[in-house]
Amino acid sequence: MRTTLKFAAFATVFVPVAAVLAAGSGVFDLEIGDSERKGRHAPVVLDGITDTGTGDLLTPGELAERLADTRILFIGEDHTDMDFHRVQVRVLEELHRAGREVMVGLEMYPYTRQESLDEWSEGSLTEEEFVESSGWYESWGYRWDYYRRIFLFARDNGIPMFGVNIPRDHVRTVRTEGFEGLSAEQAAHMPERVDTDSDEHRQLFRAYFEDDDAVHAAISAEQWDGMFRAQCTWDAAMGWNAQMALEQHGGEDAIMVVLIGAGHVTYGLGAERQIEDAFAGRITSLVPVPIRDGDNEPVHQVRASYADFVWGVPPETAPAYPSLGVSLMGAVGSSPTQVIQVSDDSVAQRAGIKVGDVLLQLDRSELDSIVSLSKLIAGYDWGDSAVLRFERDGEIQTLDLHFRRVPADTHNKRERE
Repeated sequence: MRTTLKFAAFATVFVPVAAVLAAGSGVFDLEIGDSERKGRHAPVVLDGITDTGTGDLLTPGELAERLADTRILFIGEDHTDMDFHRVQVRVLEELHRAGREVMVGLEMYPYTRQESLDEWSEGSLTEEEFVESSGWYESWGYRWDYYRRIFLFARDNGIPMFGVNIPRDHVRTVRTEGFEGLSAEQAAHMPERVDTDSDEHRQLFRAYFEDDDAVHAAISAEQWDGMFRAQCTWDAAMGWNAQMALEQHGGEDAIMVVLIGAGHVTYGLGAERQIEDAFAGRITSLVPVPIRDGDNEPVHQVRASYADFVWGVPPETAPAYPSLGVSLMGAVGSSPTQVIQVSDDSVAQRAGIKVGDVLLQLDRSELDSIVSLSKLIAGYDWGDSAVLRFERDGEIQTLDLHFRRVPADTHNKRERE
């Protein structure tokens, strides 16, 4: 499974804004979370929905019935897996069909972008206008097309959308100055207390990293603690802002569906744990589970405490849209665009990009920030090619990029070897 978490950059180590972490089957089978369910397992069925509390296999319509008294639903996602997003749309469709007042909370946007989301919901912006005015690539960076169907369904059916995230500088403030460093306005979008004391959450947090992850392998214990505090801060803020939007804008029967990285949802240890004591309504979690994990091993079951509902999806063989496959130094929107990690079998690795290279131009368009790279890459499809201009050891060089996928059997062969 590929699950996306977010981390803050800190003093001596530059961490990608959204580090994509590949986890093996161990992440599905941790004896943590809900005490009534963590001692047993629940089946994973392709295109089926399992109620992990009862073991029942459900249809999407039956799922909506079981969510009748749920006020906040966290749907975990892998940001670049289209099957996860298909599940999200399907749930929204069934809840809307059932007559629920549906609201959508978005990890993709901080609360400071709410005006653009309101304009989108009102239908006053075209897609292009919305992507630009809302700062999609500044706030998120993943290709708009992954989420397009979700946003169109919400707009066309009068479903309001809310940014539940916080600006990244809020997290940096908490990390460096503590919560007392937040301004009154910033603190209003955070719960009074962020719980960083869960040993089970720490266990889960570390389980999402591969042992040979080059960026994080050399991180000190103190730096791990800083990353974990940042993770808890994001969990708490997103849960809190979703709760506030529901209470301030929703009716008695409204359901807030929060689209959020699975790492913030699983085992109920992320956003749900941070708000459960302050929220009187029912909170429920749904996480799609690929029937093969990141090691290409079959996943027949998960620990029943993994989520309240699990939806079996096909394993992702390749992202639906191209990516370069690099992590860059610096905060979002800033330079330099120096490569600090190159993913295995990525477009970048196969082209010859190395750690330490500074990216300068893509097809003669300037790469002056991480955001500019994300916007430009969004214009390419599989099969396209581009010319990359970069600096290596003080020398300006060029190379050809070919946006081609690696066949799934190539990965399997390498695993066997």
